[in-house]
Amino acid sequence: MEIKLLGTGAADGIPAFFGESRVGEYARAYGGKDIRTRSAAIIDGHIKIDLGPDTFSQMITHGTRPSDWSGIFFTHSHDDHLCESELQYTLAPFTEEEFSPFTVYGNDAVLARIQARFPDWPFELVLTKSFESFDHQGYLVTPIQAFHRLEEDCHNFIFEFGGKAFLYAADTGYWREPTWEFLSDKKLDGVVFECTDGFKRSSYHGHMDAKEVVDATNRLVSMGCLLPGASVTTTHHGQAGDATHAELEAFLVPNGIQVGFDGVSIKL
Repeated sequence: MEIKLLGTGAADGIPAFFGESRVGEYARAYGGKDIRTRSAAIIDGHIKIDLGPDTFSQMITHGTRPSDWSGIFFTHSHDDHLCESELQYTLAPFTEEEFSPFTVYGNDAVLARIQARFPDWPFELVLTKSFESFDHQGYLVTPIQAFHRLEEDCHNFIFEFGGKAFLYAADTGYWREPTWEFLSDKKLDGVVFECTDGFKRSSYHGHMDAKEVVDATNRLVSMGCLLPGASVTTTHHGQAGDATHAELEAFLVPNGIQVGFDGVSIKL
């Protein structure tokens, strides 16, 4: 299984549109891994996670081809993860014929937004619910409940295929106990954790800072969930977290955690 992080930024990206933070100005000056588009990922070249407003630039930069996607898996309905207007380009008049290459998976809030935008939507829409597994082209997919937008069943996802299991956990605070309990008998070869708050914890419950990422990783280890050699990588970094890529590496790498960046590939 190969996971590519197409974007590793939070809702406003780095550098942010209107922010002049230390981290944002550093990214403007030095570029490289400190430039972060809105978070998204792709597994094995065809399983797309989230469809945000930076999808087109990510497609060009990283060479992903939407006609190869077999499914789009939405974590939740916040605008940086669900930019439903982009889906119009898979329909006439932007294609010469009806084009329906992928299945769309999402919670009720996600599907409602898509159906409102495209009342005659010709593709397959599948409702996802936390802790209810399903098959997608031989991949066992299990949404688990994220601690994010409380009025919505927000998801993190476990993908299992070819004897490997991978957990994508963007947009969540430190999980509540039902999620930890569900994970207790899981064996994971890789995890991607969000690290929105970096070194500067915000008042919002729905994101994690670097210390919480370490704590969550250690808890998975103590539970026996992380297999020997399992990879742990971060994503969804916000400039308000006041941490450059190198500063995050200095803190996280000694704890066995890789700091994600746009375009990084994780092979399990």
